[in-house]
This record gives sequence, structure tokens and C-alpha cells, in this order.
Amino acid sequence: MMRVLIIDDERLARKELKSLLTELDLVEVLDECSNADDALEKIEALKPDLIFLDIQMPGKDGFALLEELSFVPKVIFTTAYDEYALKAFDVNAFDYLMKPIEINRLKESLEQLITENAEIKQVEKPKELTHKFDAEEQVFLKDGDKCWFVKLKDISLFESEGNYVRVYFDKNKPLILKSLNNLEERLDNRVFFRANRKYIINLNWIDSVESWFNGGLLAKLSTGMQVEISRRQAAKLKDMMSL
Repeated sequence: MMRVLIIDDERLARKELKSLLTELDLVEVLDECSNADDALEKIEALKPDLIFLDIQMPGKDGFALLEELSFVPKVIFTTAYDEYALKAFDVNAFDYLMKPIEINRLKESLEQLITENAEIKQVEKPKELTHKFDAEEQVFLKDGDKCWFVKLKDISLFESEGNYVRVYFDKNKPLILKSLNNLEERLDNRVFFRANRKYIINLNWIDSVESWFNGGLLAKLSTGMQVEISRRQAAKLKDMMSL
């Protein structure tokens, strides 16, 4: 059963959502939070599979919270405003539910997420059978009818796209059915760094780094791509790479 965390500054909204989730009996509610700072601590401690996240909250909003996360669960936004929908999916949210939340719409979203997670687990090997990949190792990639053998050191970037990951090497950008979280567990973290919710970058492909908004960094890769490193991950990178 999926483990979830509810994040909303309105007590009644949290209570109503928790009641709906209890009625559906599809997930386990671990806890609830009223602000982003509390949510950040509980997400890191509890490692939920899914968070229900309000967007407009006092202090940091839902988007600001996501920028600070190192552990990245699935996200379903819950909000009374529809103008954030495009931005929500731009940060790779699984779904976007309008308040007041309808139980049938909630059930549909959860069932779809549970189904897609099950499909991914069928493709991914159990953790006890997996090993950490060295950058010199060669991996097999398949996208439709096309197949490649490629050394990990030649991959500059991994980009999350829903339940898939786009892999960048040479002039190729195949999609593989894999979660970014799973890849992060298997890659050598001395070479592959989780820049934010959406990207893992190969540190050896970075040409330059400059200061960016909100205490973050902007990494410029030798491929010409630019990737923002969130404030939280920027602090980790500085600690890791400093003498």
C-alpha cells in the first residue's frame, strides 16, 4: 500500500482529504503538515511514496518546497486555483486536483498511480538483485525498435518525464521505463549527481557553474544544455566537491 503525506495550511482541507483517503482505503496516511518547513523534515524522515501538496501556503509555497527536496516522492497538487496547472506539470507532478476534491476524481488518480507503479516494478529488478553501476560499465538501452550499448561515462544527463527517463548521449535521447529515484540508487554518486527533482547530471560533463536564483546554481554542460541545481542540492554539491 502506498504511503502518503498530506501538506496543506488549512486544517479543514487536511481533515477532508484524510477522510476521503480513509474511505477509499487505497493508501496509508503517514502524517500531515501545515507548512513547507515541517513538510520538508517529514518527507526526509518518513520517505513517503506520495505527497498531496497544496500550492498556496504562508511562507514557502508548494513549488518552493519541491525545489528543496533531496528525496523526491510522487506529487499530486491540491489547490483551489487552476492557474498553476501548467507549472505543476512542468515540475513533473503526477496530477492536479481542484478543491473541493471529488472522491471519484481522487480514486481515479490514485488507481492510475498504483497501476503505473506496479508496471514500473515489473520492469525494474528487485533491490537485492541490483548493484551500483560504475561509470566505466556499459549498459543496454532500448526505445521502441532502437537499441544501444553505451558506457555510463558517455551519458551526460538523465531527465525524468513522468514514469520514464530520457537518457542523453551522443545525439541520442531515448526514453526508458524507469524512475529517476531508482536510477539514482544504482548510479555512482561520485559521478552522477541529482541536480533537482527532474535531472541527474554527469559531473564530468559540466563545463562551468554559476550562481543562480534563490541560492541555487546553474550548471552548463559541454553539450550546451543548462541545468538548474536546487538550493538544497547546491549545498550538497559544494560540500562534496570542496577541498
